[in-house]
Amino acid sequence: MSKERQDPVVVNSELAAMRVGYPQPGSESEAVHDRMRVELDVSAVADGWLSLMRQWLLDAVEADAPEPNAMTLSTVDEHGHPTSRTVLCKGLSEDGVLFFTNYRSDKARQLDAHPYASANFTWLTLARQVVVRGAVEHVSPQVTQEYWRTRPRGSQLGAWASHQSQPVESRAVLDEQLREVAARFGVDGEIPVPPHWGGILIRPESVEFWQGRANRMHNRVRTTVVDGQWSAVRLQP
Repeated sequence: MSKERQDPVVVNSELAAMRVGYPQPGSESEAVHDRMRVELDVSAVADGWLSLMRQWLLDAVEADAPEPNAMTLSTVDEHGHPTSRTVLCKGLSEDGVLFFTNYRSDKARQLDAHPYASANFTWLTLARQVVVRGAVEHVSPQVTQEYWRTRPRGSQLGAWASHQSQPVESRAVLDEQLREVAARFGVDGEIPVPPHWGGILIRPESVEFWQGRANRMHNRVRTTVVDGQWSAVRLQP
């Protein structure tokens, strides 16, 4: 850790005053429906993380939370510094959390060098978040192909057009790359999966569920793999 700075750190009073007061369980403002009023407890993940994770994601969808499958993916760069960005989760299973990307992108190269990631799902309107941490691996071409077929044609073209994470001179150059790719594949020809594009799976070793509560006395439950079995504990907020 670096030495303490000599110049004073200024606390912005407007930012300091920004605060959401999470309600007590059972209050009207929290009563989206019965499921969302239930207090988070260790028993909720007695059989592992997946069931509750799926339920919370479904709750977010039903509550019209923006981008409910968005997650903040954190990796480590070549200097050992953390870096984060938002990606979309495209699969939840016993195997783990699945997303897709350009394998030449910064995040993919960082994961190749340091194959461990943290992903944070945040649903602020529900006062919930989930943090998934674990080792990562590329999925099979068959899994990638299965997802690729579900992507809109424009997104397929974009995956070919963008040299992800590489510098580009201007927006005009980027748009021209897309036009060139669109001309190459035509208006209705099948677009194959780019050879440098595919899925990455996070195999959870630790999953923490967070539920906002009044007075910052939040509920936190973390489940981890111990001797091949999931074991959960409650954490202080």
